[in-house]
Amino acid sequence: MAAGATIYTFAVQLADIDRGVYEDVTLRVARHPSETDAFMLTRVLAYCLEFDEGIVFGEGISATDEPAVIVRDQTGKLTAWIEVGAPDAARLHFGSMQAARTVVYTHRDPAKVAAPWAGKRIHRADDVLLYSFDMGFIDRAVGALERRNSMTLSITERRMYLELNGITLESPIHEQPVA
Repeated sequence: MAAGATIYTFAVQLADIDRGVYEDVTLRVARHPSETDAFMLTRVLAYCLEFDEGIVFGEGISATDEPAVIVRDQTGKLTAWIEVGAPDAARLHFGSMQAARTVVYTHRDPAKVAAPWAGKRIHRADDVLLYSFDMGFIDRAVGALERRNSMTLSITERRMYLELNGITLESPIHEQPVA
């Protein structure tokens, strides 16, 4: 963990009906001082929405050779490169060469996130997806954040229902291809 990082705990009840994933997960998340609450919460949501055997958080904001969230198979082979925020095209290019699946989850305006990628070289760009939520969804959820969090997350028909510390929110999970 980075020096000066603030630790957040999430007790998550996950029900992803779309993928048949039902898990109770406890996450300890280190928020680096330069990381916003919105970025951290998006990172937690990306972890939950991509939950699979072998999923872990990356080393952090300063790690240049790995994403925010990683999935490895039982042999240690990288299977999913999951970015958060607004990575540059070179990072997506690198990630899509490393893993069979590359996705980005953003708490920002997806059009503004994707605009700098136009015309840039991104390996298998047709397969890279950008996920976002309704405008204001993450900001409202951040308002409910505490150091110790109780979270229920249900996903059905690509619609997310989030209960965070007694506050209930919902948003579709918007998907757009990078290319």
